[in-house]
Amino acid sequence: MNIGKWAALPLALVLVLSMALAGPRAGAVQSAGSEDQIKKVEDAVRVVSEMMKESDKGIPAGLVRDCAGIAIIPDVIKAGLIVGGRHGRGIVLVRTKEGGWSDPAFIELTGGSIGWQAGVQSADIILVFRTPRSVENISQGKFTLGADAGVAAGPLGRSAEASTDTALKAEILSYSRSRGLYAGLTLQGSSIQEDRKANRDFYGAEISPMGIFEGKAKATPEIAIKLKTALADLVKR
Repeated sequence: MNIGKWAALPLALVLVLSMALAGPRAGAVQSAGSEDQIKKVEDAVRVVSEMMKESDKGIPAGLVRDCAGIAIIPDVIKAGLIVGGRHGRGIVLVRTKEGGWSDPAFIELTGGSIGWQAGVQSADIILVFRTPRSVENISQGKFTLGADAGVAAGPLGRSAEASTDTALKAEILSYSRSRGLYAGLTLQGSSIQEDRKANRDFYGAEISPMGIFEGKAKATPEIAIKLKTALADLVKR
């Protein structure tokens, strides 16, 4: 390296050139990841806001009011026509001991295409966890719907509640929303697992879903508070 050549340059320019040669910083990469997760939570807020407008033909508010947890997975993509799969990333929150909502933990959903609405290529998926046991499955990092926890297409409408025998026995009720309409969704065999990288990027440190649910995250972005407020408003209706 020609030291004399660098010495002739202004100090500010030397610093800029040094940063460029060093490549992207770890902090810059994490910040970009955080933006992706913030957008995902913003999408979840959008889904909750749309739920509030559909009280007569959407997910019964009573189910959400009494549930142990809820997962919101916006824009799940369907791949394939007859035999295919689905994939999406979203968030899950559980009830706190005080009756409020935990911070969101990021999850990933993968599974077959059985039960998808005809002609739909993407949809918002909502899972209502009705029992403490179903919530415990989330904290373990990965589980299969229908095998580790019973799942059924959820009932719709203000007065529907859990009206069928299948729904009454299911630990998890599943819904999809596309084109402005809700429908019960069959998710047997689909798997849910923690999105470790997304949790790390969002909270700025390695943390497990259980740690998030227990409020152990050292820093929580403001958008998470907006989501919890939207859910609290939903069940007040």
